[in-house]
This record gives sequence, structure tokens and C-alpha cells, in this order.
Amino acid sequence: MRRMVATHFPSRKRERRTRYVSDPIQIVMGGYGPASTTCSRGMKAIGDRLAARFGRDVDIKYVWNVMDFGYKGGDLLWMTERGILTLCYQSTSYLADRVPELDFADLPFLFSTLEEARAAMDGAFGDYLSRRIEARIGYRLLGYFENGYRHISNRLRPIRTLADLKGMRVRLMPGRVHHRSFELLGAVPFSLDLKPGLEAVMSGTVDAQENPLANTVDYGAHRVHRYHALTGHCYLSRGIYVNRAAYDAWPEEFRRAVSDAAREGIVAQRKLAEEEERIARRAIEDAGGEFTELTPEARAEFVRAVQPLYDEVRARYGEEMFALALGR
Repeated sequence: MRRMVATHFPSRKRERRTRYVSDPIQIVMGGYGPASTTCSRGMKAIGDRLAARFGRDVDIKYVWNVMDFGYKGGDLLWMTERGILTLCYQSTSYLADRVPELDFADLPFLFSTLEEARAAMDGAFGDYLSRRIEARIGYRLLGYFENGYRHISNRLRPIRTLADLKGMRVRLMPGRVHHRSFELLGAVPFSLDLKPGLEAVMSGTVDAQENPLANTVDYGAHRVHRYHALTGHCYLSRGIYVNRAAYDAWPEEFRRAVSDAAREGIVAQRKLAEEEERIARRAIEDAGGEFTELTPEARAEFVRAVQPLYDEVRARYGEEMFALALGR
């Protein structure tokens, strides 16, 4: 057990802090994007906050993109569960096969606004999902970064109505609800992890992909896709997962500090995500991309098409999950 003594660290506020006089606490944080992405910067904000508070008593390392080392983006999850990484972020969709309740968070057209979506993930709905994840997998949840609203880009034609999507081969992240959603919308879905998915997009093996605009630009899809439909069909979150054994072994003060740092990192990441979406839209336009938006009538057509998914969820969970997510 780590021995602790009270000491005063130099600071403008002269905070009283606990210093860990044995080896520093080792933390390895991992992700699946360059250091410039909003989630990487949010992760760095967490680390910086801890480093500022604990100094030499914490040793933080970053593995920005595990795909640079031959891993898949989804490998972050088992690497963190087994303790190879201490902390990672990843879309909740990747855990839905082990935590079926996460399917609900993938429902298309679930939230009406960004504010409603954030309130749900920061409130009772997010707390419920965190408890279900922790009950089944060896993590502690620190909260949820924002992947944001997803839109469709493609190389074939503008998407203005449901008919325009028919027969289009679309790369999707793994997830039963994502796959079923695009089947109901008339597309031909291909569920692929990020690296093979990007290869399929760039080679033209698939016609389309769906992502927030910032990801579309970060992954280079805008260089091969001319048409961008602002469908906003799904809002996704990326959980911040910590290896449970590591977290539970930390002193209580350090655990509180990690939770505080995560809350600040989430706020910072979401602000960055909003700005990155604006920057990405300009980058797509500069590359010659064309944007279309669904009319209210076209959006209603999309929503009607995916209603069988809502029927399935209601049959499984009743109205309880809707009440948690939507507060009504």
C-alpha cells in the first residue's frame, strides 16, 4: 500500500496536498487518433490536470493512436480491461455485444438537440449506462467524451430523400443498431473497424461512410467523397474507461482528483468538438465538397423508416429507457 504524508506543494493557491512518497502512480492513456483530435486533447487535459496537481508523484504516458502500432481501434477496450493501458476512450457502440443496454444509445434520431443529448449522457441515462458497463466489464467509467452527431458522405450522388440512399454501400462502425438502421434506410451496410473501414472508403470498395464532419476530415474521406448530407441521424458518445484494478488501488484522494480532471476534460473536449465541426465544414467546402440538408418532410421519412428499431427496444425495455434518456 502506498504510504502518504501531508505536504505543501508550491502553488498560487497554496493548496494542501497529499504526496505519495513511494514510486509515482503510473498511468498510460490510449486512443485511436492523432494528438490533434478533440478526444486526444481531452485526454491530455485530464493528464495535464493530474500532473499539475501531483507533479512527480504521477507518471503519465500517452499512446495517441494504437493503430500506428498495428492494433485496431477496438483493441483499446481489451487492452484497458487487461491493464496494458490504464485509461482509454472508445465509442460505446463497441461494447454493446457485452452490455446490450448500450444498443439504446445508438438509436437513430433519439435526441432532438445537442443540449438534450449532453444532458442525457451527463444525467440519469449516462449514470445508468455506466453502472451496466461496470457490472459486466472490468472498468470504472469517468464520463463520456462527445463523438457527436453523425452525417453521411459519399462518392455517388447528393442525398436529399430516402430514395437517394437506396442500394448505397455504407461503411459503419461495428454495432447491431447501426447495421440495422441502415438496412431499414435501404442502404447496404458494411460494419468495419476503423482501419479496414478507411481502406474501404479510400479504395471505393464502399460508396459512403457516416461520421461527424471532423472525423470525415481527419480520416481524409472528404478527399474522395464529394457529397455530404447533414443527416444528424445519430448522436454517439465515447466512454472514458479506466482499468478497474488500477483505479480501485489508487488512494481515495487520487481517485477524486481523477474524477475531477475527467469532468474538466469532458467540458474541454466538447467545446473543441463544436469548433472542429465548424473548421471541418470549411475544409470540406474548400476541397469542393457539396452539402445537402434534409427537409422536414425528408427527415420525417427517415424517422419513419427506422421505427421498427424503436418497436424492438420498447418490446425489450418498455418505456423506462426512454424516460431515462429523454426525461419524459
